[in-house]
Amino acid sequence: MSATEYFSTGSPLERSVFDAVHAHLETLGPLTIEFLSVGIFFKRVRTFAELRPQRDRRRQVRVVLSVLLSRVVKHPRFARTWHGPGSRSAYFIDLHAASDVDEEIRDWLTEAYAASPT
Repeated sequence: MSATEYFSTGSPLERSVFDAVHAHLETLGPLTIEFLSVGIFFKRVRTFAELRPQRDRRRQVRVVLSVLLSRVVKHPRFARTWHGPGSRSAYFIDLHAASDVDEEIRDWLTEAYAASPT
């Protein structure tokens, strides 16, 4: 699916959050972006970050950013954490505005990018 197709059906929030995340990631080096019906996947060889739109019971839209890190991190911004086999863990952060992609989020994105195989 193309970016145009993906964003034709989503909320404006999805596009603005994507733009904020993408603007940072493109400064780090080569990057592959896959637009799928379930969300947007950022990859080098493997996926290291994802954006997935979600709605709560009141139909409020948010975008969930997940990043794969090679260390255990505890932080109140993580809505959920998944620890898989091996050393990598996924951390899920609810984003309600593009401005939520702040220095802290950019640092985690940079760390996830750097730890991803090339």
